[in-house]
Amino acid sequence: MLFHGILKSFLKKILKKNRFNTLISLNCPKINNLYFESNFVNIPFLDLKAQYQSIKSEVDPAIQHVLDNTAYILGKSVSDFEKAFAAAHNVKHCIAVGSGTDGNHLALLALGVGYGDEVIIPANTFIATAWGATLCGATPVFVDCEPDSYNIDPSKVEAAITAKTKAIVAVHLYGQPADLDPLAAIALKHKIHLVEDAAQAHLAEYKGRKIGGIGTIASFSFYPGKNLGAYGEGGAVTTNDDTLARKVRLFRDHGSEKKYYHETLGHNYRMDGIQGAVLGVKLPHLAGWTESRRAAAVKYRDLLKDVPQIVLPKEMSYSKHVYHLFVILAERRDELAKFLNAEGISTGLHYPVPLHLQQCFKGLGYSEGQFPNTEKYSHRLLSLPMFAELTDEQITYIATRVQSFYST
Repeated sequence: MLFHGILKSFLKKILKKNRFNTLISLNCPKINNLYFESNFVNIPFLDLKAQYQSIKSEVDPAIQHVLDNTAYILGKSVSDFEKAFAAAHNVKHCIAVGSGTDGNHLALLALGVGYGDEVIIPANTFIATAWGATLCGATPVFVDCEPDSYNIDPSKVEAAITAKTKAIVAVHLYGQPADLDPLAAIALKHKIHLVEDAAQAHLAEYKGRKIGGIGTIASFSFYPGKNLGAYGEGGAVTTNDDTLARKVRLFRDHGSEKKYYHETLGHNYRMDGIQGAVLGVKLPHLAGWTESRRAAAVKYRDLLKDVPQIVLPKEMSYSKHVYHLFVILAERRDELAKFLNAEGISTGLHYPVPLHLQQCFKGLGYSEGQFPNTEKYSHRLLSLPMFAELTDEQITYIATRVQSFYST
């Protein structure tokens, strides 16, 4: 038995080092089912190199064009992308900015959110959502998430509204739209704004409508790991409101439409020309990549549906999920993650510390136990590899390893 364990460990090291392209199996009764394939030895959480190789012949000339024309900040590559991205989401305006965090800030700033105001935000999200409020000088007010979608729970929102509330931020978490209709009704009733944080949800749909133009204003991220990712930082704000669009354009460029003439206080939140060029090349591929992600999710569901120790992500009836992440609710989450890592499978935690328990928000007075769903999920949610180039064989291997962990 000791020999077999040593042999298994040795084979793993050899395969990881040499990346063999052949299947290796051992005809031995004790370890008859031991086999490895080079593609399985190291399955990344996200394979940006594979995506780049698939579009290299388009990306390289686009970047070179920017360099040849020294159009490094904004410019035609950015404006062309803005028009194409707006059209893809059936929204009137897209304003490209330097990051998704910039977009979060500008969306609220354009709405007039400022010091003394409050903004309702889900506790279960990345912290950049809250920075939109804090950068305006406002206070984030956190709300628990739904048990099925993991998105903000509309039934909990109204109780959090005060005379200081100026907006509700609905995050389309993991690529699935939040339930926008009840949130819009609450916003209308209280005469506040509904803002979409669509950082993880490019091309996602709510009741047949593309997200990004359903609320008053929306923000997107093009961080490299997103479904539509730049080769650096990038973001956007979308809206159907002409006045808001003009404000965002002013704020992103030093409060100016004409160089050296500044109408208002502003920031430097402009997108780089190279990022606009890269995103412009990638955007026509996004629909196909999205369908590949959705197909991968179907494969995961089929292979993992009979594992009782996990709960698979639920696609809500009102949404078209674009699977930025494939997140399972797992018993013994941390042990499973460690096991998968040892088997060459990278995983992610989204998010291990809820916003209301972050040290930076300690002064807001929240305590453990206030948002039970969010807190429970922070200890049990695990993100499995998900990217458009993920193969059926890789998914099968991941599923067999998950099954193996719980069977033992």
